[in-house]
Amino acid sequence: MSGRNKAGLVVLGLLSVVDLFTPLLTDGEHPPMEIAVGAAVVGLVSLVLVGFAWQGRRWALAPLITLRIASALFAVPAFFASDVPAPAVAAAGIGVALTIFGVIAVLLPSRELVGAR
Repeated sequence: MSGRNKAGLVVLGLLSVVDLFTPLLTDGEHPPMEIAVGAAVVGLVSLVLVGFAWQGRRWALAPLITLRIASALFAVPAFFASDVPAPAVAAAGIGVALTIFGVIAVLLPSRELVGAR
């Protein structure tokens, strides 16, 4: 796996850790506790998948990307609800942007030359 791909995995891994701690960061309403617990489960499974992908197991990429995109989509309502505090909206925006970066970085083909010596 190339450096760019590993950078993407690092970003997706950090987002997974944030998801894992969401129940500790919520006020119970932003996000609701049910969503926070779901995010923690997604974060835990994502971390396991990041570990497998880091070891070069490419089969882990599809479910990892799917979970990270689903996690980002759960943040989208924060942009449209009127009662969401500004810091939560900013955090949601940063999370969505980092998810897009991480997914693209993981999916971009390596520019390493095959067979180069």
